[in-house]
Amino acid sequence: MRFDHQRRLAASILKCGLNRVRITTDPAEQENILDAITREQLRQLIRRNVITMRPVRGVSRGRTRKRQAQRAKGRRRGHGTRKGSSSARTPDKQRWMSSIRSLRTHLRDLKSKGRIDVRTYRSYYRKAKGGMFKSRAHLEQQLRAAGLLKEGAT
Repeated sequence: MRFDHQRRLAASILKCGLNRVRITTDPAEQENILDAITREQLRQLIRRNVITMRPVRGVSRGRTRKRQAQRAKGRRRGHGTRKGSSSARTPDKQRWMSSIRSLRTHLRDLKSKGRIDVRTYRSYYRKAKGGMFKSRAHLEQQLRAAGLLKEGAT
């Protein structure tokens, strides 16, 4: 038996596609379904659950969650995964901004704690801007080597 007309009207009533309209296979109801040619008759069949709507088939996020968990641990970041150069993945400006902010914050903390004086602060601030230090540890090492870092000052 073909329920093309009923399926089309039911899809319109249920606001879904033709493939999501499920018509019962119960032989006792088949004649009722064939007789139903108006929207009102089809609504009654829908209320009686003779005609139902299949649920939307979603895309599972399980695999994605697993992959994200691995990436959070630092996995899946090898050469085979990369599509851009290192400066494309983290632009040079962004890398510079994060390092210079870190250095400037560190210098400010040292000055506020009294471990370096204002003249040293200004001098090393300018050196940091010039790109002399590659990290906070390197900055600290240079200050120690120059004998400008006071120990234990609060």
